[in-house]
Amino acid sequence: MILTIDVGNTRIKGAVFEGDTLLEQFIFDKNELEKKIENILKKYENCTYLVVASVGDVEKQAFLTFEKDLKVYFMSHNDIFPFVNKYETPKTLGIDRIVLAAGAVLKYPKQNRLVIDAGTCVTYDFIDEQDNYLGGAISPGIQLRYKALHDYTAKLPLLDAYCPQSFIGGSTKDSIHSGVVNGLVYEINGFVEEYQGIASNFIIILTGGDTDFLAKRLKNTIFANSNFLLESLSQTFQYKIKYD
Repeated sequence: MILTIDVGNTRIKGAVFEGDTLLEQFIFDKNELEKKIENILKKYENCTYLVVASVGDVEKQAFLTFEKDLKVYFMSHNDIFPFVNKYETPKTLGIDRIVLAAGAVLKYPKQNRLVIDAGTCVTYDFIDEQDNYLGGAISPGIQLRYKALHDYTAKLPLLDAYCPQSFIGGSTKDSIHSGVVNGLVYEINGFVEEYQGIASNFIIILTGGDTDFLAKRLKNTIFANSNFLLESLSQTFQYKIKYD
């Protein structure tokens, strides 16, 4: 069994896998990390690896305390991956984006893939059918957009995500919702159309915390899987063990 941990900018997600089967998923705050992992390992005593991908600010030592129970591994830029990284600055590419790209290659071979991760930030990652990682884009996620409008203006309120009934906002709140939600939907649809214009045999994977909120509002055919990063982390680690 493998316990995978994704340390994001906002929260920590984890999942226990037996082979390719996801047995249970967990979401918790950073201050709960050690207690939560301790409880997971008590429940799943047969876990042999703890595999971590982190873009957050959690110290490695917090995970290394569990080395007495299982092997702890941190995914890094030095690992072997099933694609050629053609990013101009490969060492600055987030490990989360690398793992998502690897998962897309392993799960959807010989296709052009666009992975859209809708979390704190929205990232776009394109891997062509020859398994070349070419790059993508980064933009603010839904909550960042709401927060920016509130933090950098004098009077706009901080709102929770809500899908407006019309793209014409009839009030300040509705105008904010329309700008944030519809703006992001238009952005994603626009990026997808641009990529579809340069590539055929194309698959779109939507993942991240806002997957369910966004999926039904997008006009393009997508594979929506909020657990894709955790699944990719497990598959990428197994790939590393096999070929490293």
